[in-house]
Amino acid sequence: MIRTQQKATGDDIWKSRVEKIGAELFTMTYGSFVAQLVKDYEDYGEVNKQLDKMGYNMGMRLIDDYLAKTGTGKCSDFRETAESISKFGFKIFLGVSPTVTNWSQDGKEFSLILDDNPLAEFVELPDAAIASDLWYSNILTGVLRGALEMVLMQVDVWFVSDVLRGDEVTEMRVRLVKYLEEEVPASED
Repeated sequence: MIRTQQKATGDDIWKSRVEKIGAELFTMTYGSFVAQLVKDYEDYGEVNKQLDKMGYNMGMRLIDDYLAKTGTGKCSDFRETAESISKFGFKIFLGVSPTVTNWSQDGKEFSLILDDNPLAEFVELPDAAIASDLWYSNILTGVLRGALEMVLMQVDVWFVSDVLRGDEVTEMRVRLVKYLEEEVPASED
């Protein structure tokens, strides 16, 4: 379990050590980005894939920033990883702390409930996007996959529900597939 001191540190990092841009600017920029993907691909399924892929690449780079800002070491188990994602990762980069809940009995799957999704501010999805399964914030699934892969965890991440689709809450599921082995690069001779 995350210690109280670490939670305070997550809040402190957000308040003092994170460069911020205006929330409205960020939200509108992301919205324009998604709209351009929809225009370019004309297929909501492909837009979901592209958002996930871009998020994955971002996550692989954001983990370094996350580790530098938090000074945290290796988590002892997947539950501690989940709490770190919620209390540090989302707080540092999005200014929100989702609730970690709905753990599977084997402790390898959980939900992140976003009470407030900054990506979804000022957004209303057209009926066609909802009917065609556009997950507007799908970039977040890729960010989590990429970041966790860099710390040697292969995970599956997907949206279960989204307020933009008329659901009561925005919920993401994270499933640990396996721990990865650290690969040592081949020596150059």
